[in-house]
Amino acid sequence: MGEPSGWQVAGTASEMHERYIIPAFITTYQELVALAALQGGERVLEVACGTGMVARLAAQVVGTAGHVVGADENESMLSVARTVPQQHDGPPIAWYHSDAAALPFPAAAFDVVFCHCGLEFFADRAAGLREMARVLVPGGRLVLRVWRALERQPFYVALIEVLERHVRAGVAAPIRAAFTLADAVELRALVAGAGFRAVRIRITTNPIRYPSPEEYVLGYLSATPIARDIAAMNDTARTALLQEVTTALQAYVDDDGLAAPTESHVVVAQT
Repeated sequence: MGEPSGWQVAGTASEMHERYIIPAFITTYQELVALAALQGGERVLEVACGTGMVARLAAQVVGTAGHVVGADENESMLSVARTVPQQHDGPPIAWYHSDAAALPFPAAAFDVVFCHCGLEFFADRAAGLREMARVLVPGGRLVLRVWRALERQPFYVALIEVLERHVRAGVAAPIRAAFTLADAVELRALVAGAGFRAVRIRITTNPIRYPSPEEYVLGYLSATPIARDIAAMNDTARTALLQEVTTALQAYVDDDGLAAPTESHVVVAQT
């Protein structure tokens, strides 16, 4: 294994990821799978799969004749992925503990590779993309999502500002890291430099949807690398932090709860 990615979690954080982040961002996972135009029987790999939402959705489409694999370097994420029931007639999903820069699969093993908000955190982005190209068949498809700039994400702007005032300067560095591949020119060059062709980038907008803004803020934080920092706060300090964040997000709350917009770049490319 190489250097770890910039998003490593421990304890119950992976369970909280499945409980809070997956439902709040479900439209982004659905959108990514739809853009791949999967066919029955195809072989699919999700890199940096986390708890495996894209893999689970893909399995529903490729069916029992297909083959679906999820790979992640965070064993706690995979442990949760293995416990989520597969409520579909697709193939059993195989889960691999693997660095994205050294995938344990032969060349040309997959028809489609997905990566949902993972490339930003790779210790070696170019190496990870080269590995994705290597394991794809000629003409295979890459579909990945990365965040656009932080200033285009009101939820994270509000959260980071309050965190760094209430906890300590720099505490939100792992969250800030998500927005470090926001430049479309850099992104296109990275993907093309790894050997992909017909690289297309689209801007997508999806809401963070959750019934209770207060519950989501604490749930989200419990799913991040700074979960222990939040847990270590006393009740008064944690309540003050939560109140300030939710006040800052009032413009993004409707009758159904939190509806904060997010912006991403989605890449679709071929080998």
